[in-house]
Amino acid sequence: MLSAESGGFFLDFGEFFLYPQVMKSFDATRLDFTPYGLTCERWQSVPMPRPDRHNEIEVNLILSGSLNYLFGGIRVTIPERGLAAFWAVVPHQVLASQSPDTEADYYVVTMPLVWFLQLGLPDRLVRPILHGQMTLHPDEKHFSQDRERFERWTEDLGGEQPDLHRAALLEIEARLLRLALSLPSQAPAPDSNHVPHGCLNEGRLSKVEQMALYVAQHYADPLTIQEISRSVGLHPGYAMTLFQGTFGMTLLEYVTQYRIAHAQRLLVTSDRKILTIALESGFGSLSRFNEAFKRACGCTPRQHRKQYRSLA
Repeated sequence: MLSAESGGFFLDFGEFFLYPQVMKSFDATRLDFTPYGLTCERWQSVPMPRPDRHNEIEVNLILSGSLNYLFGGIRVTIPERGLAAFWAVVPHQVLASQSPDTEADYYVVTMPLVWFLQLGLPDRLVRPILHGQMTLHPDEKHFSQDRERFERWTEDLGGEQPDLHRAALLEIEARLLRLALSLPSQAPAPDSNHVPHGCLNEGRLSKVEQMALYVAQHYADPLTIQEISRSVGLHPGYAMTLFQGTFGMTLLEYVTQYRIAHAQRLLVTSDRKILTIALESGFGSLSRFNEAFKRACGCTPRQHRKQYRSLA
């Protein structure tokens, strides 16, 4: 098993290069939290039948068109030549374009969360990302250079030469540092509990998107199907059918995803007790939290925290 040192920390490439790097559009059959590893690939903006979630940092560079996401229940558009970074544990789903000329051709970099934390990047970039926000930076001045970089990383990481893997990782680190330095030094403190209200024109959202937004804003509360459906003026039975037909999961599963994602952030970024995290994430008891977390992540909350604390 090959290892390498980079930027003052120790990386074991063997664990993260076991996954085939052939995915160019979303595979709806992949399981939630299945890792991509350290990759750079060129994607097409094919509408996704359900949200994706994986525990890596994702960086998108839009080559042409614009990329329309439903990100954490909110519509987000990344413009042509835009650069965006986010923690992909937040449910994100490419939506159908309004017209053919807005379909995006874009690069996707994925990096394991642990590696991202080990880079020691400025807080102005790390903190918002770890609190579920998307960092969007239209940077046309450096677009041509970025395009060359992402193309080279695709070749380097798609091959089997460990030295090129290491070179790509160092260059990705440098690009993320430049992204951080381009951000305001005194960014407002993010709110990790709720998506801000008033950031969308809710009248333009479909009923399903309104339900997704409502969940994103209230998942830490003791939500019920009746409450969610009432918020959009639908009968609970019809609301559940409509939601599952669109997202490929039940409303309860969608709420649980948000709660697990919030708990993951708190386990990594805080010293709160696990019971406190369970309650703050919207779970009614520690036993329910442990059961849901292990089912979604394959380990207990304590094991998850120990794993990332020992490596960070």
